[in-house]
Amino acid sequence: MAVRGGLRLFLTSAVLAMAFAGFFGGVDSYNRRPMRKTLVVRNLADDLDAVSPQQVHLSVVGEDKMRISWITETSTPATVQYGTSPGNYEFSADGTTSSYSYLIYDSGDIHDTVIGPLKPNSVYYYRCGIDSTREFSFKTPPAQFPVKFAVVGDLGQTGWTQSTLQHIAESNYDMLLLPGDLSYADLIQPLWDSFGRLVEPLASQRPWMVTQGNHEIEKIPLIHSERFTAYNARWRMPFEQSGSGSNLFYSFNVAGVHVIMLGSYTDFDPNSAQFKWLEADLGKIDRNKTPWTVVLIHAPWYNSNTAHQGEKESIDMKASMEGLLYGARVDVVFAGHVHAYERFTRVYNGQTDNCGPVHITIGDGGNHEGLASEYEDPMPDISIFREPSFGHGQFEVVNATHALWTWHRNDDDSAVPSDSVWLRSLSSDTAFKVKT
Repeated sequence: MAVRGGLRLFLTSAVLAMAFAGFFGGVDSYNRRPMRKTLVVRNLADDLDAVSPQQVHLSVVGEDKMRISWITETSTPATVQYGTSPGNYEFSADGTTSSYSYLIYDSGDIHDTVIGPLKPNSVYYYRCGIDSTREFSFKTPPAQFPVKFAVVGDLGQTGWTQSTLQHIAESNYDMLLLPGDLSYADLIQPLWDSFGRLVEPLASQRPWMVTQGNHEIEKIPLIHSERFTAYNARWRMPFEQSGSGSNLFYSFNVAGVHVIMLGSYTDFDPNSAQFKWLEADLGKIDRNKTPWTVVLIHAPWYNSNTAHQGEKESIDMKASMEGLLYGARVDVVFAGHVHAYERFTRVYNGQTDNCGPVHITIGDGGNHEGLASEYEDPMPDISIFREPSFGHGQFEVVNATHALWTWHRNDDDSAVPSDSVWLRSLSSDTAFKVKT
């Protein structure tokens, strides 16, 4: 946050990032299409004082609460005042404050406050801290169908990102799902602050539910051994409420949909905490209450792009966990990592299977590395649509039985609907009932 040390800090971090890029997966050998330059959103010092909230973003906690997270340059109470009309704050809640250090970078104060209970599908106005005059507003998700998700992976902070965010803002979505690779800070911590400022206009109005990717690891051997330092400090998700012991994997319910966020870069073998948690979580799903089950991962289990082939996070995780998802009749699996779009048919064990989930790769939000433009030839039978373009997806769950998936390509900065399909929930067809 505080770019304490200014230009010297930024340049020092940049040099370190280049030196250690190979350790966290930032170097790839395949060809990419041209990208747009990285945006650096700086603190508007003339408009904000040291206790003004910055980088405000929301996440759901349970089905009637919201976590509000923000950062300040100096200490201030982690208090949120909120109400149902502008300037009239009927309620107040206090939270916690933390911070972190990374090499020569010190973050600002990171505040997390849970508010509620809240009414579904309702607009609330809120203020972060007791001395700030900035007012924000958000709309809670609906309690029942329909519900609309924006889905985007590998977002970054480039000109393409800006275009993608504009299209998402116009989509009237209820919640955003992001399967990893958020800021592309890649060790340069001030870029986390820049990303927080870039997404604040959207993330302060609707809940953003995220999981981590390889660009969140930010581990430097012998220098900074802890993984996911910035990610865990800045993007706290409601893992405790689902019985998870880690911010890297969790689940939640929203309007008839059970959403599971998995960690591709933490242990996933059958003896791991994540595997055991997933097995238990899938066993608790009540398909009468949540007819739809959706899973997000970062590294795709199915991929016909030439990029990111043969990685253990894809191959080994699929070998460990695909059977669990198949047995629970998961409807859709969203992934990122590959900087392109691809939709598969319902699939299991490499073959078309009407009891399996639809796999969708949506790692095309706008990252600075460019697009993965080369695909395997011939196109596999299980792959239905693929295209190396930036864009985002919209998953509109209409009712307990049907949902509409649409991928919107960024074409000359217009959101062009380019791939669309109606899906039927597996729980609504007795031929595909959950295995016990």
